[in-house]
Amino acid sequence: MEVAGLLRHGVEQQLREAADLSYVQFQLLARLGLDAPAGSLRMTDLADGLVHSRSGLTYQAGLLEQAGLVTRAPSPDDERSIMVTITAAGRRRLGDVLPGHVDVLREMFLAPLGDEGVHALASLLAPVRDHMRASPPRSATRRRRTAPPEG
Repeated sequence: MEVAGLLRHGVEQQLREAADLSYVQFQLLARLGLDAPAGSLRMTDLADGLVHSRSGLTYQAGLLEQAGLVTRAPSPDDERSIMVTITAAGRRRLGDVLPGHVDVLREMFLAPLGDEGVHALASLLAPVRDHMRASPPRSATRRRRTAPPEG
């Protein structure tokens, strides 16, 4: 937990200084710009992939949209779904911040392990990640409803 906290702090600091992005905003741009072939994903898929609340992700996507880094529109396949698409400006911002992001990860996390340690850690963590991801995605779970006020 301490290592994760220290690493996240270093990453967040670099993202703020280099591109004025939050950690979640960077993850959203990276998922769209690097992992999505067309640069678009459904909001639900983004929330599941980023392990972030739907409302929090909607807020962050709204900030990125105001900055011109993404667009949001109803899905052509399902009007109930919202598609988020990275813009050219979003790709530029991602390209600007990515080299520094990689440098921070290498310096803080990977360098002390060396190549052999990095491969060993990846081998150890892959089944843990797969086990954690094996449960239904968060978007498939029911939202808890609050009880109506008494009285």
